[in-house]
Amino acid sequence: MTASFGWFQWALLSAVFAALTAIFAKIGIQGVDSDLATLIRTAIIIVVLSAFVAYTGKWSNPFELPAKTWVFLGLSGLATGASWVCYFRALQIGDASRVAPVDKLSLVLVAVFAFTFLGERPSLREWSGIAMVAAGVVLLAFKR
Repeated sequence: MTASFGWFQWALLSAVFAALTAIFAKIGIQGVDSDLATLIRTAIIIVVLSAFVAYTGKWSNPFELPAKTWVFLGLSGLATGASWVCYFRALQIGDASRVAPVDKLSLVLVAVFAFTFLGERPSLREWSGIAMVAAGVVLLAFKR
């Protein structure tokens, strides 16, 4: 499946699963502290992903990875954890149809950060699309 799927198909599946995450989480956090819900979700992810890595034979000794890899994967993990805590808290007190679009403002921020830190240079057409996403977030998040 990996060889036949390109980046777009994986990204599209990511979007589908992210949408399901919002719906399932909104239902699942009713009557539960959002931080506890995030911990439960994280534990499930660890178990499922560990089984997947073992099953597909992709396990290798993580202690043999370069220090730079550890630092940036560690920072990514911290950012992910912070994002999840904030996302679940927002879902607990807000409508999923309003929280999810604001969360997707990350698309705009990724473009800005990639420009600033990675030297990526989106075209005028791409910046126009990014601006439309930002405008869409505002329209969806602040509906009457």
